[in-house]
Amino acid sequence: MDSLLKPFTPKKAAFGRHETFALRYGWLTKGFQALQVDPHIFNSDASTVVLGVGKNMVNSIRYWLRATQMIEATEEGWQATELGQSIFAEEGWDPYLEDEATLWLIHWMLATNSELATAWYWFFNCFHKTEFNSEEAGNDLARFVRENLKGKHSERTVRHDINVLLKMYSQGKQGVKVEIEDILDAPLASLKLITPSQHSHYFQCRNTAQDNLPLAIVAFAVNEIFNQRKLAILPISELMYGENLGIAVGSVFKLTEGELLAKLELIVGNYPDIFNINETAGINQLYRQKENKPSVSFLQDYYENKDRATS
Repeated sequence: MDSLLKPFTPKKAAFGRHETFALRYGWLTKGFQALQVDPHIFNSDASTVVLGVGKNMVNSIRYWLRATQMIEATEEGWQATELGQSIFAEEGWDPYLEDEATLWLIHWMLATNSELATAWYWFFNCFHKTEFNSEEAGNDLARFVRENLKGKHSERTVRHDINVLLKMYSQGKQGVKVEIEDILDAPLASLKLITPSQHSHYFQCRNTAQDNLPLAIVAFAVNEIFNQRKLAILPISELMYGENLGIAVGSVFKLTEGELLAKLELIVGNYPDIFNINETAGINQLYRQKENKPSVSFLQDYYENKDRATS
């Protein structure tokens, strides 16, 4: 089956498409629902009135809907994807982002879309420093671009993407009260994937247990890796770290090796007819025994029966 993953391809990379605006709470809902009413809203002069923001923000809302793969381009304009319809339609699973699982899903969609959100893909799949400041992360991303994209992108724009990313995932300084305005400006910060360090102007991004990460989101992600790789067997080490700049479940969700394995074992317990773990030549491997379960169906299992799908 086809995968929604957009693995890294040097000829397809994008920086700065967000018009300098980080994703804000409510933007995906507002933009998606406006598109349902008017398929041409993002190209309409009425867009600023309907969405209640300036023209640059209209473009940013459209970008974030595209980067999270909730909408897609067509010859006629823009339309909802199956995933976007399932989440954000009026009768969708979570149109107002009331369930943290949806934020985990949005994070996954961004971090695995190297074509439209290259900095997000790079940070969560290729950048493994546990403590850093924005300058260090910017330097490393700029080096990645020089080495892999032959300097075809403005270094200033590339570095600015790091600032936007950090704003999206980190709220204020450690020990400082967070204002409601900051929460609205950084909905993904609630995942605590990036946190302020004790050292001034530094951040931490460490692998942990991620107890609030639902199993169904991990199952969705794992199934997508299988679909993208078109394999029936994957070493768990590849799911943890990836290879050759590949997308990795452990890296994107910032899981420890032990916690990834523990979550995979629980997924096997929930879906024994689909997944199995075996050791071959001393290597733990995950087997997918059926290919015909669409990835989105794991999400459906969660949203329609949360008690069974949550860890």
